[in-house]
Amino acid sequence: MNRKNTLIYSLMTLILSTFAGGTYAYEHFFLPDKPLILIGGSYANANTPLTQDLQGPLQGLSVGSGDYVDLGTALTRYGAKVRNEGQAGATTFSRISCNPVCGQATWDSYSTQLQRALRRVATFDISGPTGYNAEYAIVSIGNDCLHSDSFGKDQSQTRPCSVAEMNAAIDRLIAVGQEVLDLGMTPVFPLYPKARNLNLSHFAQVSGLIWAVTNEQFDAFGQLYASRIHQELPDALLVKAWKRFDHMGDGIHPDERSVMSAAYRILWAIYRDQWYH
Repeated sequence: MNRKNTLIYSLMTLILSTFAGGTYAYEHFFLPDKPLILIGGSYANANTPLTQDLQGPLQGLSVGSGDYVDLGTALTRYGAKVRNEGQAGATTFSRISCNPVCGQATWDSYSTQLQRALRRVATFDISGPTGYNAEYAIVSIGNDCLHSDSFGKDQSQTRPCSVAEMNAAIDRLIAVGQEVLDLGMTPVFPLYPKARNLNLSHFAQVSGLIWAVTNEQFDAFGQLYASRIHQELPDALLVKAWKRFDHMGDGIHPDERSVMSAAYRILWAIYRDQWYH
């Protein structure tokens, strides 16, 4: 190898090692120093809740019988510290399950999920609580207005949400986001995926639901959600986390590549927010 080729080889090696080092540094150095709070539905956490007596909505099942990577798992794969209080099937309000019939076991509201998460990151000294060891709270997508078992009443008595009911659900999300801001933290809201990448009718069929929303209704809710949070919570982060989305076969839950991509986008948005502030 002559001197010219040696120089070229050395430069290429330096560039490649720098690139590799940067990738490693992103995953291990540019991550948030503090734990991330995560609340929401099945995109956040694959598991439905179970009590100490093994009671829970949908009998405590996990999406895909455990064969599903949720957002909390994906974030930890990159090295983030996550306090995940999401519950598969959850809505912004506490409710019972009515699939196939109404029972007594409940999902927690987003507000309750947040309170649980705050206790996980609370700090103390000899005088008592001093604050929270967290700076960001990810408020993931829920089941509000999505299907016939998202209302907490017999499915035969439900219908797709009116615009007023959509706004009421978003009111509850905004209230949670404002609570996060009032604590000195930043709420992170992933935008909804596009309905064309889902198969909502198939999801209803395999889940024992009477109905699921149409593509048009799903996208209308997602657009209203994005618009209102942008206008009413200007200090929140809105992230196109689900820009790349393929479902895992059930019509609604993202496959592993999609979840890993979403987690990366969220971490990148948080990193940029920290950099600019």
